Amino acid sequence: MKRSGCWHQRMLLSLTLLTWTHVTFSALIRSHNFSRWPKPPCKMYYPIDPDYEANCPDVKAYVCATNGLTYKNECFFCIDRWEFGPHIQFVKYGKCE
Repeated sequence: MKRSGCWHQRMLLSLTLLTWTHVTFSALIRSHNFSRWPKPPCKMYYPIDPDYEANCPDVKAYVCATNGLTYKNECFFCIDRWEFGPHIQFVKYGKCE
């Protein structure tokens, strides 16, 4: 009986380590495909009144646009698009390079 318990413990430890290693390294190696993410929902950020001052959250979730600017988050991107025109298009989430 004693040998059987030791074998089970080693097997459980091995499975735990293999699972932990797989989860850790698959997250590091797998690239994030930002092109599959949805585009910013700009309608929700458009002001109701033209005199309305935008109040975007202070969150860093960078957005890259076709004008070459990196916006702090999708709210800032959408407000600029509303102010300066639809020629400013979404490129990707993340900083422009």
